[in-house]
Amino acid sequence: MSVLVCLCTCPDPDSAARIADALVDERLAACVNVLPGLRSTYRWQGQVERADEVLLLIKTAADRLPALQQRILALHPYELPEVIAVEAAGGLPAYLGWIAEQTREENR
Repeated sequence: MSVLVCLCTCPDPDSAARIADALVDERLAACVNVLPGLRSTYRWQGQVERADEVLLLIKTAADRLPALQQRILALHPYELPEVIAVEAAGGLPAYLGWIAEQTREENR
C-alpha cells in the first residue's frame, strides 16, 4: 500500500482546522498535523509575496489523492492552493496499515 504525505499551506488557523477536520471526517486523510508559524515567500502574478501561513501535513493512501485534491480545492480560500504529495519511502508497518484502514472508503 502506497502512503503519501501531502503538504498544503493555509492562510490562517481557522481555515487550516476546517480543512483538516473535513479531510479526516471524510476519510480522505488518516491524520493531519497543523503547524502554525510558517513564513512563505513566493512569486504570484509577477510579484514577490510574503505571507504568514499554517502548514498542513496530511497522511493519506495514494488511491485517495484525487478525492483529497478535489476536496481541498472546494474548501480552500486560495485561488491556487498548494497541494504537493510526497510518497513515503517507508515507515512503521503498523502505522502504514493504520493509514490504509483510516482512509478506506466506508462502503468498501
